[in-house]
Amino acid sequence: MPEMERRLRKNPSRKECEDIIRRILMTEMLEKGKNEHFKTATDFMKYFESLYPASDSLTKQVQRAIKSLDMPKDPNGYFIINKTAEQLDQDQELSFMLQKSKAHVTSLEDYETLFLATDPNYKSYLLQLIRESKTCHGKYITILDTTDGLLFYTKNASQLRILLESLMQHS
Repeated sequence: MPEMERRLRKNPSRKECEDIIRRILMTEMLEKGKNEHFKTATDFMKYFESLYPASDSLTKQVQRAIKSLDMPKDPNGYFIINKTAEQLDQDQELSFMLQKSKAHVTSLEDYETLFLATDPNYKSYLLQLIRESKTCHGKYITILDTTDGLLFYTKNASQLRILLESLMQHS
């Protein structure tokens, strides 16, 4: 019996069902931008029944695959592909905290970098002093603690450099 005929007669494994469901949903996402058709296992049956004989065991296998995939649903009840329920919960918490903290994205494209090399034993305390300094306030957007010093992102690296060098000369 040819391979294709044998495949059409036998029910797919749960894993095969999962792979087919993922492909269906990915196609839906690529064509429409979101899933607008699939909410339950029943919604997939027309496709499966075009490949395999309709039966209770086929329906159960598709239901098992849906349960195993553990896909969350959007507010309208449609499956969300490529996210687990846990990921969706994490995304919702992340979204909540980004909004609560009034977060915003700032491109560093227009910023310059300036590196302040320093003794690694003192850089954490130096970082704290610079962050608390009223003199340095507003002269940089952020400071990163690096292996051998501090990395500044600033709108005006030459001005920050002059300030830091003047503080290094100050006695």
